[in-house]
Amino acid sequence: MSLHNESLTGARPIRVGIVDDSAVMRALIAQAAEQEPGITVVGQAADPYEAREMIKATAPDVITLDVEMPRMNGLDFLEKLMRLRPLPVVMVSSLTDRNAATTIRALELGAVDYVLKPGAGDRNALRELPAKLRIAAGTRPKLPQEAGPLPPRAAFSKTDRIIAIGASTGGVDALMTVLTRFPENCPPTVVVQHMPGGFTASFAQRLNENCAPRVAEAQDRAPLEAGTILLAPGTHAHMEVQGRQRLTCRLRAGEPVSGHRPSVDCLFGSLVELGPRVIGALLTGMGQDGAAGLRRLRDAGAETLAQDEETSVVYGMPRAAIEMGAADRGTPLPRIASRILTAAGAQPA
Repeated sequence: MSLHNESLTGARPIRVGIVDDSAVMRALIAQAAEQEPGITVVGQAADPYEAREMIKATAPDVITLDVEMPRMNGLDFLEKLMRLRPLPVVMVSSLTDRNAATTIRALELGAVDYVLKPGAGDRNALRELPAKLRIAAGTRPKLPQEAGPLPPRAAFSKTDRIIAIGASTGGVDALMTVLTRFPENCPPTVVVQHMPGGFTASFAQRLNENCAPRVAEAQDRAPLEAGTILLAPGTHAHMEVQGRQRLTCRLRAGEPVSGHRPSVDCLFGSLVELGPRVIGALLTGMGQDGAAGLRRLRDAGAETLAQDEETSVVYGMPRAAIEMGAADRGTPLPRIASRILTAAGAQPA
């Protein structure tokens, strides 16, 4: 799948290629990338055809790729790149519904991460780019695989279990892998994926198209119901679960927690009182968000698991959880759904 270091080690600078049809945007991306030592831009291209020659000539460690490209769109180029010459890719996307959907699809195809294009006068939009380039350069791109048959879907009798999942970098593909294995009447499921507002709506729609349960972006006071997966909206609020018998989703304003809003730690923390009813899972991602919350859940009697290093795009959040004793060991991504469902009381269909 991919590698798992949170940075590329060694003294050699990270070599970056930039693919964007706008000369102004290429200059802004290059300036943002090289503002930190250890990153150097080795080539630029205005379209995918130029990009192909640039990659051959400069052998970058990672490239940035515009979502909308002339002569060949970014998705078509990404698909060809991953098939013929896999490279870590960071997508550059503007915040529109169309581009959000395209970016979600790019992450499914193997892009490691994305950044938002700066708007007029927004000098800070690319501030996360150097860190994301470092992360991407330390990964091994996910190679295209033939889609195999899904395992038999489980079925549930009435259950009071709740499933809570957190993810960050690499989480689009990981969540797609896990949630497409869930049966139509799965226990109520709540998910935090680090993602800006606007993108979570597109991701929820994409999941809903591919999953047996209903998947929706969470609304404040929405009930937690069997057969429904609620995805935290990006950026504006933390998602928590309230109640003991009739559970509802609450969206709470507040400062970032563990560096994020929504925060996985906030979601997990809100479920501690339900203890043994909860199955908590922490998937691929940079940093530590969710690790402390998962430990609190385990101490309260919840079933907990974390993705293993080998299948994580970035082995940050799961590693922190295992080091804190929040989970016994890492679980390979293809086995996570079955472990969750077994803990929740699934029976073969």
